Amino acid sequence: MTPPLSDLAGLWRRSSIEWPDGRCDTATDVRWLQGARLFADLRQPPPTPRPQGADGPLGECLRLAEQHGFAGHLTFDGRHFEWHRLIDFQPPSGEADAGSLEWQDDVLIERGRDRPYLERWHRARAERLDAIGGASLRDAERGTRAMLLRAGENFAYVRDRAGPLPRGATLAECVVGAASLGAARALIDCEISLGRVSGGGWRIERSSLQGRVGDTLILNWEDRRLGIAEHGANGRKTTKTWEILEFEASPEVFRR
Repeated sequence: MTPPLSDLAGLWRRSSIEWPDGRCDTATDVRWLQGARLFADLRQPPPTPRPQGADGPLGECLRLAEQHGFAGHLTFDGRHFEWHRLIDFQPPSGEADAGSLEWQDDVLIERGRDRPYLERWHRARAERLDAIGGASLRDAERGTRAMLLRAGENFAYVRDRAGPLPRGATLAECVVGAASLGAARALIDCEISLGRVSGGGWRIERSSLQGRVGDTLILNWEDRRLGIAEHGANGRKTTKTWEILEFEASPEVFRR
């Protein structure tokens, strides 16, 4: 049975993805947080031995470049769900991200619409979803996009990199071709952070930026602006002020 979009809010974890040629991935750690419409997805491969010569800061950039992740809004046309990517950790592929969803017992099965694959999703935590909302953000000076979403005790903060990536390449290829270490770090400086809300604050548990794990997300609200303490790929900590473009729900869900 196909679930309504409203039933998808919450945190999901993927146990496997299968392709028609027999390939199957059960090792990549994949988390998907769905709000009312906004979503965030982070896909982190297991650690692998670094090739010879891949040590040091550039090697760390190459390791981080193997991650995947994206964020945007989810729609449903009556047959297929489509994840419209507004922010993507990897260069844009130009392909739609769309598929069908159906329950098989307590497992959510996703089947690709435009390319064949099968994914198995499981709710990561059973909890009350009494706070669901999202905020679309923009840097008024540079136009950089960001978003903040919450579903119950789970949250995601996603911030795009300062400049666009070229089509038709992988992020690792872009990093290898970067003119300098600073340019390589700028390429991976796209944050997709997931965490939990508790009495101790909004604590980041997983992130595309390794230095963010364990941080508390500090939110400073002021009219139609939101200040967020950030930690970029270069290790520098700053406070970024965002223009709030739209709230999915009452801003009070972010103040609890």
